[in-house]
Amino acid sequence: MPDGETAGGGTAEPIKESEIRGYIRPRRKDSHKGNYGRLLIAAGSPGMAGAAVLAARAAFRGGAGLVTVSIDEGLFPVIHAGVAEATCKGRDLREISPADYDAVAAGPGLGRAGHTRALVEYLLENCTGPLILDADALNVMASDPASLKTAKGRLIITPHPGEAARLLGVSAGEISGDRPGSAVRLCETTGAVVVLKGAATLVVSPHGVVAVNSTGNPGMASGGCGDVLTGLITAFAGCGLDPFAAAKAGVYIHGRAGDLCAEIRGEYGLIASDLAEMTAMAIKELAENGG
Repeated sequence: MPDGETAGGGTAEPIKESEIRGYIRPRRKDSHKGNYGRLLIAAGSPGMAGAAVLAARAAFRGGAGLVTVSIDEGLFPVIHAGVAEATCKGRDLREISPADYDAVAAGPGLGRAGHTRALVEYLLENCTGPLILDADALNVMASDPASLKTAKGRLIITPHPGEAARLLGVSAGEISGDRPGSAVRLCETTGAVVVLKGAATLVVSPHGVVAVNSTGNPGMASGGCGDVLTGLITAFAGCGLDPFAAAKAGVYIHGRAGDLCAEIRGEYGLIASDLAEMTAMAIKELAENGG
C-alpha cells in the first residue's frame, strides 16, 4: 500500500516508526511507579472477565506504573489470577473517583446492561483526564452518540466497523466502503480522537488529521486483540502523551507486536494473550532502534 493511501480509499498520513520511537523515552534512574501512570480500567463481566485481564496486562506491558480494574467483586479472583500486578475495585459509582487516575478506560467485556450506560455517563461527566471508550461502552451510547461530546476530559474512542456503524446509524458495509470518511464523521459527531480498527487502522484527530497504520497482520483477527489495544492506548495516555499521539503509539505498537507474534507462531496460532506479552518486545525493539 503506497504511503498515504488507505484501505477504503482517500488519503492519510502514515504512522511512521520514527515518530513512535520518539515517544519511547529512557526511564529516569530515580523513577517510581507513580511516574508512569495510574490507570483505571472498567472492564469485564460474568462470562467476559478475560477482556479485563487482557486490557490490564497490556497496560502493564505498555509501561503503566499502576493499574486498577473496576469489575464485579465476584470476579476479583479472576483478575488476581490473570494479572497479579493489578488491584481491583468494585463497580459502585460511589467508590470510583476518576480524579485519582491519570487515564481511565471503559468498555472491554462490560456487557450492555443498564449499569454500563450509567457508568459511561458518570465517566463522561467526572473524568477530566484522558478517557478511552471501547466495545460495549460505545454500544450503549449508540442511540445518542453526540452525547459523547459532553466529555469533560479528552476522549478517545476505539470502534471496530460494526460499532462505528451503530454510532453513525449506517451499515458496516458503508463504514468499510469509506473508512476515512466514516472516521472523520465519527470525530465530528463525538468530538473524540477516533481509532477505527481493521486492516490499516485509522487514527483521526478532532481537527480532521487522518493517520493510517501499516503494522499488523490477519492473525490479529482474533477475540481479545481489541482489548489489548485499549490497554495499550490507556497506558500511553496515562504516561502523558496527548490523545492523538497515544492512539497512534498504541495502534502502531499493537500491530508490531502482532507481527512479532506471527513470526514466532504464525498467523493461524496467534492469540490475544500472546499479543499482550509481545508488546514488551515491540517497545524494546523501538527503544533499541532509537539508540
